[in-house]
Amino acid sequence: MTWDPQQYNRFAAEREQPFWDLAALLLPADAPEVVDLGCGDGRLTRALHERVGATRTTGIDSSPAMLAAAEDGDGVTFVEGDLATWTAGDAAVDVVFANASLQWVGDHESVLERWRGSLAPGGQLAVQVPSNADHPSHTVLADLAPDVPDPVAANVLAPERYAEVLHGLGFAEQHVRLQVYGHVLESSADVVEWVKGTSLTRLGERGRDPAFVDEYRTRLLAVIGDRSPYFYAFKRILMWARLG
Repeated sequence: MTWDPQQYNRFAAEREQPFWDLAALLLPADAPEVVDLGCGDGRLTRALHERVGATRTTGIDSSPAMLAAAEDGDGVTFVEGDLATWTAGDAAVDVVFANASLQWVGDHESVLERWRGSLAPGGQLAVQVPSNADHPSHTVLADLAPDVPDPVAANVLAPERYAEVLHGLGFAEQHVRLQVYGHVLESSADVVEWVKGTSLTRLGERGRDPAFVDEYRTRLLAVIGDRSPYFYAFKRILMWARLG
């Protein structure tokens, strides 16, 4: 996967809405140590660091292109790494935060167990994942590229299963919800521009081939219509949990 920060941030305002909703679930803590898994270009990582009054925040991402825009400093450090295998080791943290990143890896139950093991007593877990694999933006792409599994369809669990997993991991408190974000885009075709910054990246060169993108656009508009503006109903799961 090759990420394009500029393309991803084309819809920065829309993508930030669930980030701030997730951050709002965090309870106040005294100078916490935070890790942001899937930090992207680091802009929101730094905002999270300031919001929670963290003493130290580490942003972790697997994309060198994204991390190239991230700058260390003022208690924030960025590291290339794999969120699927990440642990804090012996240095437990107070907050594990993962916004729109966990969907890219499988076996969420095992990953959440590892993340829970990296939390200090009283530590908090905050995770947001898309849950819109049934939207035409995903189903049309799945039909065009059946050989490359859709990570949202393959990896994301039902909200109630996440609640069960968090309970089984021993969290004392939790909040899990499915939320629909209504994004009003200029036109139906803008859904393609949105997907260029996310799902199409998993197809590599094919996802950047103009002919493939044109075919995807044609098929998608045949399903959702060619409308201006277009209401993009985007389902996401937000979850928060705290250890006793």
